[in-house]
Amino acid sequence: MMELNLAEQLARHGISRREFLKYCSGLAALLALPPGSGEALADKLGSVSKPSLIWLSFQECTGCTEALTRSYSPTLESLIFDFLSLDYHHTLQAASGEGAELAREQAMKENFGHYLLAVDGSIPLKDGGVYSTIAGRTNLDLLEEAAKGAAAVIAVGTCASFGGLPMANPNPTGAVPVSRIVRDKPVVNVPGCPPVPTVMTGVLAHFLLFGALPELDDQLRPRSFFGETIHDRCYRRPFYDQGKFAKSFDDEGARNGWCLFELGCKGPTTHNVCATTKWNGGTSFPIESGHGCLGCSEPHFWDAGGFYQPLSTPVSPLGKIAVAAAGAGLAAGAAVAIANRKAKSEARAQHQPATVDDLERKP
Repeated sequence: MMELNLAEQLARHGISRREFLKYCSGLAALLALPPGSGEALADKLGSVSKPSLIWLSFQECTGCTEALTRSYSPTLESLIFDFLSLDYHHTLQAASGEGAELAREQAMKENFGHYLLAVDGSIPLKDGGVYSTIAGRTNLDLLEEAAKGAAAVIAVGTCASFGGLPMANPNPTGAVPVSRIVRDKPVVNVPGCPPVPTVMTGVLAHFLLFGALPELDDQLRPRSFFGETIHDRCYRRPFYDQGKFAKSFDDEGARNGWCLFELGCKGPTTHNVCATTKWNGGTSFPIESGHGCLGCSEPHFWDAGGFYQPLSTPVSPLGKIAVAAAGAGLAAGAAVAIANRKAKSEARAQHQPATVDDLERKP
């Protein structure tokens, strides 16, 4: 029997062309594609067949899967049942034991060279990798085997992307990120603790649409989602520019929504879409709920200093310059912009985000 493409599958489930076009228009906006791309996406997606997705979970807390199940555009259900064939996932699969491992082996064999491999969690290397095993096999062994036949590898979460908590000092298990193991396949990092759900599903949707990973930055993160800092898009940014900072979480400044920079917010050095995409169906994000950004989508964020310790950036002149700008017009306004860029640059240097090649593979 010939396999149905996506459009035929949707029609069989009672989903109209109009509903599909509406969905694709939202997807185009998510991927920052030009206006009017929805119909082209519908034609493209409608012609594809289900690619196989194999999801491996290593040194992790299941938080990434928990976040994925709360994605709202695309939804987990649409990705699994309409776009992807989720052939192996420890948490979501119905099979267990030998049946689960057999399903993984069959999926890799039947789709060799074409399946997507998603990995969440870091990989322990110390003492032969004994600190995390599945069916008697080390994470390293399973990853190397699965990566051989993968079309691309998606490192889901900060643990898989940069080592995360398991790799934090003193790194007792010798944990490393996926990119230190997989060198001969396209790898995309989707960091966050956990990642923003729509970023994860957006990356999967991009691969389905174009057969390739999106454009990446120097940390192997998708530029469309990690191209700007949270500070760049934060609604509290005007208070930062005015030099208005909350001094505690319950003072008048905090109640008035002033900037949380002096309370340790890492927004100026953290690249992510939390401030625009938000969480829980676009309801809110940590800064909007009154807590500073922890910088969880950056390398070594667990070792980058105290979560409530301010970045050592000279911020006091900003308030003075902003006041002067109110009376001096454009010239002082330009001074504010220069001061902001300088402060942002110094903050980034102080945070010291390492490149992927800087992540040291421990013995």
